[in-house]
Amino acid sequence: MGWGLQSVGDIATGVIMLVGRNSQLFESSARWLSFAILSLALCQMTVFVLPSLAQKAEKSDRKVIVSSKPDYPAILRRAQVGGLVRLKATVLPNGTVSSVEILGGNPILAENAVAAVKKWKYVPSPIQTVEDVSLSFSPN
Repeated sequence: MGWGLQSVGDIATGVIMLVGRNSQLFESSARWLSFAILSLALCQMTVFVLPSLAQKAEKSDRKVIVSSKPDYPAILRRAQVGGLVRLKATVLPNGTVSSVEILGGNPILAENAVAAVKKWKYVPSPIQTVEDVSLSFSPN
């Protein structure tokens, strides 16, 4: 038996019925529960590319010489939301990252990954290159 959105909705409806409709506690609990269910549903709707289906990029000769770890929002870590974020970074000849494109992953985690990769520095090269970057977020 899967735990789809309908099952979560049925559970939420049951909890709401147990709390009762005449109390102020119900109103704040219902708002919080609705927010929590909506947040989890949005996280579940995000499409993740299975590693076996992802295209394998050729190994680049360009090495990262300065990197920073992306921020991992505490609320997503506590909710056990993680996964792989795939990016494409355009690197200038001097080694700075000029732009980053999101290829896949959770949108909130991807925003944090982009912010981190923009701070990276690569070994200088005679030409501009495009580098494939994959960052894994693990709640454990």
